[in-house]
Amino acid sequence: MAIPYTMEFEKPLAEIDAALDALDREPKEGSATPNRAPAVAELKKTQRDTLKKIYANLTPWETVRVARHPDRPLFRDYLSLIAKDFVELHGDRRFGDDPALVTGFGRIGSHKCLLVGHHKGKDTNEKLACHFGCAHPEGYRKALLKMKLAEKYNLPIVTFVDTPGAYPGLGAEQRGQAEAIAVNLRDMSMLKTPIVTVVIGEGGSGGALGIAIADRIAILEFAYYSVISPEGCSAILWKQANPQNNAEAAAALKLTAKDNKRLGIVDTIIKEPVGGAHRNPVKTAASVERWITDQLNELMRLKPGLLPARRYERFRALGKVGEPKPPATGSAT
Repeated sequence: MAIPYTMEFEKPLAEIDAALDALDREPKEGSATPNRAPAVAELKKTQRDTLKKIYANLTPWETVRVARHPDRPLFRDYLSLIAKDFVELHGDRRFGDDPALVTGFGRIGSHKCLLVGHHKGKDTNEKLACHFGCAHPEGYRKALLKMKLAEKYNLPIVTFVDTPGAYPGLGAEQRGQAEAIAVNLRDMSMLKTPIVTVVIGEGGSGGALGIAIADRIAILEFAYYSVISPEGCSAILWKQANPQNNAEAAAALKLTAKDNKRLGIVDTIIKEPVGGAHRNPVKTAASVERWITDQLNELMRLKPGLLPARRYERFRALGKVGEPKPPATGSAT
């Protein structure tokens, strides 16, 4: 039997889960068996109330932990839950195929679209093959090549962000990692077709932004979106990534969904089920699908030629700051 993954802040749930498991293992037949329904109902209510209390008060670092939960739904999970008739497209026509970035045509609701997303992998072998969701330059070039194909056929683009950052290895740098991401930023900004993005887990650095120059951006409630991962920030500022430094970095980076919404970086926070997306992937996927179809219904009514200018203005407005005017000086009368 697989050992359940329990995060430190979820320890208060351990006893409740153990009690529910014990009740579930009891014999279910026979006249001597007591009625377990009231006990199960009471325990489930306690479990739900405890989950609500815990998840209503997560620290930024705890939010990062939830975004990385091993059971959190990944891009291919969303494909199976909300995309119909998906046909995967491979390769960048320059070097090869990158499994960390998946692309293909499919249908969400009534909309035919191109779907692009980071994929981290489920088991150890798949995680290694997908570089834990850290894409190489050929992944970003593949994504852009397929986006331009979608533009050619007037199809909208839907991207799913879930990466701690682009792959930092020597081979990736030799093949032009920074250049590939920069080209994506430039060319995505000019595509004359609607682009919507959902941050479903981790949204780290340029690796996330390389497929997120969109007309509308949403983030799941317990995902994060940041210029750098907390560990990367800790290593740069304090030369050591440990739990204490990581927690301080996560708080300073303002990376939670609420922070990103308040700063205008994302447009919408998509609510997750009680206890996070990993506890109910189907319900989470339904919320994501509903948001995507709503945005596409609206954006597809716009003239394609208007989209690049609107997209430019959206990103140009990020990071505006105001300086207080100096006090007026004048001679006393």
